[in-house]
Amino acid sequence: MTRPRLRPLAGLALLVCLTGCAVLPAMPAPVPSSVIPSRAPAPAPTSSGNLSPDGFDSAQRMAVRIRNIGCGSVSTGSGFAIDANTLVTNRHVVADSSALQLSTYDGRDVGATAASTAGLADLAIVRTAEPLPAAPELADADPAPGDAVTVVGYPLGQRLTITTGAVLGATTDPLNVNLGEVLVTDAPVEPGSSGSAVLDTDGRVVGVVYAKDAEGHSFVVPVSTLRAMLDDESAFTDAPTCT
Repeated sequence: MTRPRLRPLAGLALLVCLTGCAVLPAMPAPVPSSVIPSRAPAPAPTSSGNLSPDGFDSAQRMAVRIRNIGCGSVSTGSGFAIDANTLVTNRHVVADSSALQLSTYDGRDVGATAASTAGLADLAIVRTAEPLPAAPELADADPAPGDAVTVVGYPLGQRLTITTGAVLGATTDPLNVNLGEVLVTDAPVEPGSSGSAVLDTDGRVVGVVYAKDAEGHSFVVPVSTLRAMLDDESAFTDAPTCT
């Protein structure tokens, strides 16, 4: 497999400049006095992917949206719970932060108490003050080429989204050469998808999204690497801050 051009997927906040408004639209009609404001329901994920109904519900509950407030910048990413007070994401999602803002699928804000990053792979651990809704099972083995996968996360820092694809194969990690092999899939991802869980058809985590290339391939830290690093207490150190 040829070396791809990779793009980290933590989404930077942008200021959108509107131009070309030579003609202003007409003012809207007055709001009728009979209208009673109500809170709109949270948007549902875009699809169930390759998951069963139970697996789909679990995927929603374990996904976490991450907002990194840096010193002069804001970025967004995704993560997923591995126990009641711990979530996994990417190193580049939480690095150089002055504060991390976490929210769950139902709009609940969760406080972050500590973050640590791996030196070898693009992985990070965040500890939370409040319990997370649900944690998935980690698969025992990496997926094989051709296996169906589902990615669940918050692309562009917006609504919870589920996309599907298949494992295309493995390649040497172009961003972290010492890591070894990472997985390549054709499941669509966008900036802000960094740290998203990659699930098999049984809803088990088989990897963590961390980058994409110009051809739309997504790159995934395999679950075997995640397991090995979670088992090694020395693998993670305090996340660098911007202060």
